[in-house]
Formats: sequence, structure tokens, C-alpha cells
Amino acid sequence: MDTSYVIGVDYGTDSVRSIVVNALTGEEVAASVFYYPRWKQGLFCNPSQNLFRQHPLDYVEGLEFTIKDCLQKAGVDVAAGIKGISVDTTGSTPVAVDIHGTPLALLPGFENNPNAMFVLWKDHTSVKEAAEINIHATKFETNYLQFVGGIYSSEWFWAKLLHVLREDGAVAGAIGSWVEHCDWIPYLLTGGNDVAHLKRGVCSAGHKALWATEFGGLPPNEFFATLDSLLDGFTTKLFSHTVTSAEAAGTISKEWAEKLGIPTDVVIGVGAFDAHMGAVGGQIEPYYLSKVMGTSTCDILIAPESEVAGKLIKGICGQVPGSVIPGMVGMEAGQSAFGDAYAWFRNVLAWPVQNLLPQTSLIDTETAEALKNEIINKLLAELSKNAAALPIDEKAELAIDWQNGRRTPDANQLLKGAFAGLSLGTDAPKMFRALVEATCFGAKKIVDRFIEEGIPVKGLIGLGGVAKKSPFIMQMMADVMNMPIRIHKSEQTCALGAAMFAATAAGIYPKVEDAMVVMGQGFDAEYQPNAAVVGIYAKRYEAYSKLGNFIEETLS
Repeated sequence: MDTSYVIGVDYGTDSVRSIVVNALTGEEVAASVFYYPRWKQGLFCNPSQNLFRQHPLDYVEGLEFTIKDCLQKAGVDVAAGIKGISVDTTGSTPVAVDIHGTPLALLPGFENNPNAMFVLWKDHTSVKEAAEINIHATKFETNYLQFVGGIYSSEWFWAKLLHVLREDGAVAGAIGSWVEHCDWIPYLLTGGNDVAHLKRGVCSAGHKALWATEFGGLPPNEFFATLDSLLDGFTTKLFSHTVTSAEAAGTISKEWAEKLGIPTDVVIGVGAFDAHMGAVGGQIEPYYLSKVMGTSTCDILIAPESEVAGKLIKGICGQVPGSVIPGMVGMEAGQSAFGDAYAWFRNVLAWPVQNLLPQTSLIDTETAEALKNEIINKLLAELSKNAAALPIDEKAELAIDWQNGRRTPDANQLLKGAFAGLSLGTDAPKMFRALVEATCFGAKKIVDRFIEEGIPVKGLIGLGGVAKKSPFIMQMMADVMNMPIRIHKSEQTCALGAAMFAATAAGIYPKVEDAMVVMGQGFDAEYQPNAAVVGIYAKRYEAYSKLGNFIEETLS
């Protein structure tokens, strides 16, 4: 009997997914998904204020449910053969914890306080703090932003911490540390009780918290104390050492082993962000841009450390040795809204269905609800079908994809989306096509920045829900980029990447590259650029760039 099984856990924006994988073959034995109930109800969030918080109980309940559900499906023999568990999460999604490492929202008095919960990656309440960090950094001889593209974002660790400390005196008085989601789950599984011993992954630390070996760790206290006295001494509550995801955070606690029904010697790997592990699950190669396309995009490129030494890429989300694969520099970029932009447009169109159909007296309530759900569920597919049938017109409607601000290149979360060239002949499919085109143009901006900064991009690897489900969008992506894009076979590349790291941390493979070769599922589609339309898209890309520059210069 083969007893080498591992579990990969992938925390997304709306749900957590776990898979059980045979580490010696890559076969996915079982999978399970848990949708966060509090998040689904819209609790602790205020979209109009760009406030998005998630309760730790959503994460804990989802962790237990999905793993137990997977193991129930897989059988007792598989459960007994589990060797390792690794986790990826969205990020930067940090939380205030006490000195024991317990999120404050799990303590009496903080249960319903959004500031005591995880601050989701898409939370932009700290735009002011990010701007202050960017101005403050110019006052120092050492450029502490040099490894995060030169611009600090409101989506990241320090901006969110400063905002919460300023916003909430009770949280500021109780906080023992500030911890990323991807670091907290392994700590939970290993039974941690002293936050000083919580292992921090180089992925989250380097890309979001300004940790770098060149600085000897985090920037000095002077940098933070002179930014705001609330941060004076806070680095003593954090960390000076980081580890890669190929290493173990420890072994599972007795409590969690019994709760999940697995052996007590299961190794828990160090966590990382979803796109970084997803890139590994999607079998990333040096100089190929791995695009995890979901609600947002997170783009990952790796290169040997020796080949990019001394190069600093402006305007991206960081370049960190070992953040994806040990020995490689991991470079991160992305778009703040991708699938979210399409969902926004769907919701705009669905307003009368959502708000007027329930009031109808022509059909019963149950039928009205079923009809509403059917229409909403079909909208994006029908829009895609009709948009794909439209001729490509150089003068057609144009859109800008900044509905949730701009992540890269050159982070600016204050920017807004736009449509131009509308007429009385403009309809929903034409607007949708313009919006899809804009997200592809936004993706091209990232590729162009890498190339301008001396980092070649040899091709694209598409991962995630949009990549798997929308040939229309993927063909347009290939045409706009004028380069092929391969679509990975796995439906769960992030969870699969986590499983690969679990197999490495557990010692089944000496290197994650070895796990990637054996456990990788390969590619099941490839989109080639259509030479007949590449030139038209190039001209429209120029128009997109001019419109974006106008909006940024005059309306922001």
C-alpha cells in the first residue's frame, strides 16, 4: 500500500480548498471546498469604504471541514498515510494577535471588531498610510522600498498595521504581534503558544513587510518610529529571521492530529502566498510569467539569482530570493481587479433582476428566486459569447481596468476605472468586450515593465478559474500580448503547489523542483496569437495607454 500522501490547503478570497495528493504519482485523491459563511453574508465589510475583513473562525472552520471531508472521501488508509500539510493564502492578509499568537477576534471583547480580524488583501482602507510610507522612505539614505518596486501599497503589511493602530486604541493596546494569514495557519496546526516562536516565511516577509537580507532583516526601528510613534519599538514584536516554504514549520499538534484523524508525526510546511505556491503547482519555468487569474491576478516570474543580481525592477510587488523556489529570485506583479471587474459589470447589469424581480406579482416567490439565479449565473457566459462574435474595431469602445485601483506596474489604489467612446449604439456585449480588453491591456503593461527593466518574458502560463473557463479571454490575452499562453491542466494549481511543498517539507523530495516534476499534471491547452489581429490590438493598446495617462494625470 502506498502511504505517501500529502495535503495542500489553498485559502482564496471566498473559500478554502483542500486536496489530498499521492506524493509519488501526483494523483489527486480527494478535494473539498468550504465557502466562508460570515464572508458570504458580507459581515465585517463595507465595500463603499474599501473595507474587507475576514473572521478567523471562517478560516479555522474551513480548515477542519475541508481536510476531514477530503479524508472521509479518501478513506482510512489514506488518512493513516498522510506525511505533510502545507498552506497557501491570499496576501497581504495580516491580523493582530496577542502574545500567544491568538487573533484578537477570537478573544472576549473583540469578537465583532473588524480591526481585530484578518485585513484581506483587497482592503484599501490604508491608502493614506501607504502614501505616508512612500514619502517617508525618501528621507533615508538607504532605499527601504528598493526590493518592492519602489512603491509601497495599501494592500500590504505595514500600511495596514499603521491604519489599524491609528483606528483602534483597544486593538493597539492588546496587540502582541502582526501576522500574515499564511504564517498563522501553520502556527495554528503546530499548536503554537508563543508568538515569538512563530516562523515567518520569506515569501510574505520579503514581498510585503520590507524584510531583506541586505537590511539585516526588517528596516531599523528609526524608520518606523519617525513615521509614527505608534510603530516605535514594534519591530521587537515581529521577527528577524525567515524561512522558505521548502522547510518545515514543525509537526502537527496532538489536538489537531486527533481532530483531523491523522498521525501525530505529520509535518507542517512553512506557508506562502497563493500565487507563489500556485506558480509551483503550475510548473513554472524561469522567465515564463505565471498568471494566477481569479478575482485579481497575481503574476509570478522566477529567475536564477546569479542572472538577475543587481537588477531592481521598478513598480512591481517585490523581488525576493527564495520566495517561490529556493535559489531563484521570485518576482511578483499583478492586477487588483480581474475576475472582480467582470463580476462588477455583471452585478451592474443584474441590478433590476436582483431588485425588481423579487417584487413581481406575476410569478411566485420561489420561481422568481430561481429565475433571478438562472439569469445571473448565465450573464457572464452570454456576454462572453456575444462579445467574442463582435468584429475587432480599432475605434470601438475603450475601457480602463482600475475598478479596484492599480496594483502594478506602479501601485496606486486611488485610481478608478473608466469607459470611453460610448454612443447610443453601445450595448452590454460591447462594453464587456472593452472591459475584457482592458484587463488584457493591464496584463500587457506588466510584461512590458519586466522587459523594459531587462527581464525577458519568454511566454505565459495561465492558472486559475478564468484561465480554465474562458477561451474568449485567454485568446484575447494571447493576441494582445502577441505571445502564446499555456493553460495548466490542474483545476487547483495553488492547492497542488501547496501539496508539492508539503512533500518537500516532509522529506519525500529533496527539492521542490523534484516534487514539481513528479507531481505536476502538465498542460491541456495552448493559445497562439492570431497574427491577423495583433496589429489592431497594438493600436488599441496605445489608445488604452493614452486614456490611462489622462485619467491618472487629471482625475486622480
